[in-house]
Amino acid sequence: MTMTWEELKARCEACEDCALYRTRQRNVFGVGNEKATLLFVGEAPGADEDLSGIPFVGKAGQLFDQFLSAVDIDRDQVYIANILKCRPPRNRDPEPSEQEACFAHLREQIRLIKPKLIVCLGRIAAMRLIREDYRITKEHGSWVKKGEFEITAVYHPSALLRDVEKREAMLADMTVIAKKWKSLAQELP
Repeated sequence: MTMTWEELKARCEACEDCALYRTRQRNVFGVGNEKATLLFVGEAPGADEDLSGIPFVGKAGQLFDQFLSAVDIDRDQVYIANILKCRPPRNRDPEPSEQEACFAHLREQIRLIKPKLIVCLGRIAAMRLIREDYRITKEHGSWVKKGEFEITAVYHPSALLRDVEKREAMLADMTVIAKKWKSLAQELP
């Protein structure tokens, strides 16, 4: 079933496909340019995102914004979403059943956006979007062609809060992403 943005947002707001709707404050649908060629996908909202309804606004989001700025990517020109639209309790990893319940929403977002590049933020998004046995520490920054788009994964910003030594690798990966994205922009009409 083909949906409009408004229909998809309404469906997400009304979603009760898993138990997380009972504890959410806000549905965290996604934010950014709905025609973006670059889509970032995280795993699930955290506490700050649950309160604001906007993905990546807490400490991890602020660090993510620093990386975007460092490689000259304007947050308003890309789209940012999560696999889950509701926060798991205590920021635990999303359960497979929760991911499955919410994945149709993300799939529809991807269909509407039609990105050329997708960047998974963290291992859970990579394991869902790239490959079940994806190893973020070994494979981050490598690109895979899937259908109409190319996809890669980088460390989740929350992991970089805990392990600052990974920030150099993140900056290198983000630099490649920015170059690829800017090159793509020059090719498009």
